[in-house]
Amino acid sequence: MKKILNFLFISLISVLLSGILLYFYLQDYLKTNIHNSKLIFIPKGSTRSVYNYLNKKGFCLNELDYYLLKRYGYPQAGWIDLKEKNLSRKIFFYRITHSKAFGVKFTIIPGETTQITLKNLSKKYDLNVTKLHIFYKKIAPYPEGVIFADTYTFYKDIKEEKLINILIKNSLLKHKKLSVKYLHHYNKKEWFTKYVTIASIITKEAASKVEMPKVSSVIYNRLKKGMKLQMDGTLNYGLNSHKKITAKQIKDDNSSFNTYKIKGLPPYPICIVDEKSIKAAIEPDKNNYLYFVKKDKKSHYFSTTYKEHLKNIKR
Repeated sequence: MKKILNFLFISLISVLLSGILLYFYLQDYLKTNIHNSKLIFIPKGSTRSVYNYLNKKGFCLNELDYYLLKRYGYPQAGWIDLKEKNLSRKIFFYRITHSKAFGVKFTIIPGETTQITLKNLSKKYDLNVTKLHIFYKKIAPYPEGVIFADTYTFYKDIKEEKLINILIKNSLLKHKKLSVKYLHHYNKKEWFTKYVTIASIITKEAASKVEMPKVSSVIYNRLKKGMKLQMDGTLNYGLNSHKKITAKQIKDDNSSFNTYKIKGLPPYPICIVDEKSIKAAIEPDKNNYLYFVKKDKKSHYFSTTYKEHLKNIKR
C-alpha cells in the first residue's frame, strides 16, 4: 500500500512539474515574434482553413500555433488592422480573433462595363483610374467580361495594383468554377469568347432574369442560320454602357461589336456578367425564336418569323 501511495505521489509531482514546465514553455513561446504586416486579410472559413491560408501567405505557423489560435477564439473574417508589424504570437493571436474586421464594400453589377467599373472604383477608394487600367491590362486575359459581378470588400488605403490583383484573381477562380460546374471542363478561350460573350449580350438585351434563356435561344438560332445578330446591346460596350443606341451610331460604328454589320459574335464580352446570364448562355430555351421587340420594361415580344415580328413592332 505504501509503495502504491509513493508511486501516486511521485506521479502527481511529475505531472505538476510537467504542467509547470509546459506553462513556462508556452509563455516563452508566445513571446516569440511572427513576421506580419500591419494590415492582413483573413478569409471566411474554419480555424483550420484560416491557419492553412496564413501558412500559404508565409506566416510559418506550426501545429502548436493552430491549437493556440483555437484557444484564443475564432479568427475574424476580412481586413484586420494589427496596428504594428512583427507582433509576438500572444498579441497576434489575440488581435486576429478579437479585432473587428474593416473594409469598404463595393458592388459590381452585371451589365456594367469594365471601363465604367474602374472609374467608379477609383472614386470609391480614391485611386488613380489610369493606374487601375494599366494593372488590369497587365493581368486580365480579356479587355472585358473578366471581372465577375459580386460584392467585394477592400480596405480604404488599398493600392491600385493590389485591388486589381484581388479582383482578377477572385473573378478568374469564379469563372473556372462555373465552367467546371456547367461544362465539366475549363478552356479559357472557349469560356470567354463564346459563353461569357453570349452571356454579356444576354445581360444587355434581356428585360429580366426570366427572359434570359429566351434571349439566349434567339442568339443561338440566329448563329445557326448564319444571320447577323443585329442587337443594340452589343454597341453598349466600353464608355457607351449607358448610351441609347441610335440609327446614326449603328451606321457610323465600324467596330467588331456592331452586330448589324458583322456576322457572328463580337471578339470578346461586351460587359460584366453573373451566374444567371452564364447559365442561360449554356442552357438556352429550346424554341425557334429569331426576333424579339420590347413589350414593356419587364418583357419582350418573341417571334419566329419576320412577318410576326413586324406585327409585334406595330403592337
